[in-house]
Amino acid sequence: MINNTLIQELIHEIVNEEEGMPVVECLMRGSITDEEISEKTHLKLNTVRRILYKLYDAGIASYKRSKDPETQWYTYTWKFESRKVEEIIKKRNQEIMENLRELLAFEENNMFFACKNGHYRCTFDKAVENDFKCPECHGKLEHMDNSETIQQIRKELSLYENNGSEILLNFKSYS
Repeated sequence: MINNTLIQELIHEIVNEEEGMPVVECLMRGSITDEEISEKTHLKLNTVRRILYKLYDAGIASYKRSKDPETQWYTYTWKFESRKVEEIIKKRNQEIMENLRELLAFEENNMFFACKNGHYRCTFDKAVENDFKCPECHGKLEHMDNSETIQQIRKELSLYENNGSEILLNFKSYS
């Protein structure tokens, strides 16, 4: 699971520290205390705890607190929440697909004009407002064929739609 690029990106985004991956790898092996993680990763206990709390805030790590009867100190046993990671990735995938669908509809339902110098691209309405002149270089705005853009968006949308089910299948093998 840790080899999955989407998961690595998510963890890096949440933790934003190089030491995050070794901590997550320890968590993925099963329930473990912060002290044990510190020993296994050779990271300072404060660094491990900072990473664990970031993961906890994101919902992908949880803990149980227990009190040592002899020392009366609390011990925190941490656990990786793979289902929450799956939910986060699925939600992001859905958001990206929705954005791509909106962009596709916009591209399909509008006529575009562009500056031949590459400064400006706009819809027909904006081109009319600017008297079909580029606001930057004042060159003529010409009709632009956006069929390649539409094809590219469809292709990307298709990839996300197909990978969505693949993501779920990959997660089932780790849960």
